[in-house]
Amino acid sequence: MSVAAVTSRVAEIQGVLAQLGAGRATGSSGAAFRTSLDGALAATATATAATSGAAAGSSPGGARVVAEAEKYLGVPYVWGGTDPDSGLDCSGLVQLVYRNLGIDLPRVSRDQAQAGRPVASLAEAQPGDLLAFNSPVSHIAIYAGDGMMIEAPRPGLAVRLTAVDGDLTAIRRVLPESAPGVAGRASTQVSSVPYADLFNRAAATYGVDATLLSAIARQESGYRPGAVSPAGAQGLMQLMPATARGLGVTDSFDPAQAVDGAARLVRDLLDRFGRTDLALAAYNAGPGAVLRYDGIPPYPETQNYVRSVLAMVGGDL
Repeated sequence: MSVAAVTSRVAEIQGVLAQLGAGRATGSSGAAFRTSLDGALAATATATAATSGAAAGSSPGGARVVAEAEKYLGVPYVWGGTDPDSGLDCSGLVQLVYRNLGIDLPRVSRDQAQAGRPVASLAEAQPGDLLAFNSPVSHIAIYAGDGMMIEAPRPGLAVRLTAVDGDLTAIRRVLPESAPGVAGRASTQVSSVPYADLFNRAAATYGVDATLLSAIARQESGYRPGAVSPAGAQGLMQLMPATARGLGVTDSFDPAQAVDGAARLVRDLLDRFGRTDLALAAYNAGPGAVLRYDGIPPYPETQNYVRSVLAMVGGDL
């Protein structure tokens, strides 16, 4: 092991010892935990076309990073741990998640905090970015979006989803600036529907079939840009306020912003789940629900939603 690596591990030990007394705010539990997790998963759609999840065999996007990290929730913290069967430390978790997605990172947190490109502030962070803490760096986590992170915190705790806190000293983006195979995919266009130009433009940009986007708008709002649901979803594409914020949509009632944001969300869900029906289920019920049930959730509303949208597009996407 190099001198730099030994020094970094010593710094990690010091950070752990310092945290034993002070501790971090614990993550949510029960229903509150599930709500936070669903919110974080929805917020992974923050990534734009340049950093959105790519299809299998191409570069991963933020949604895939967060989904991969989520697999290890509950794994106990073990200093020096790199095996999820026995335990993980903070840098072991980060290295494992990215290695599973085909990206090699250094072993220790201080070196991981030098990987990729710097991000100026948490306000500009995207899901999948690395969050480094303390100086010298002794802790690292994966940003999940919406002010949340996934971390292996310290002895006695397990890998968890929790609010970003602590002495945040660096944010690094290791995902590529442009993921292959996002823009320029062939997609059917629409002509005789409201906002056809917006659907066609988004289809050309993000590779989401325009007929699918149009069908979602019809099902969600009946093409009404001022629609508001009883649950608080807004606009043409019925984006929830938290989801809209995660997508960078400042006005869900603006059809151009709504369609662009929804197209990025649908692209991300298609890349993540690999099937149109599952992507639609996630759009309606949230990615967490699809993960929990390993398929379309047994909610009548969601099942009817998926059937209805697929019927509009012919069911063959």
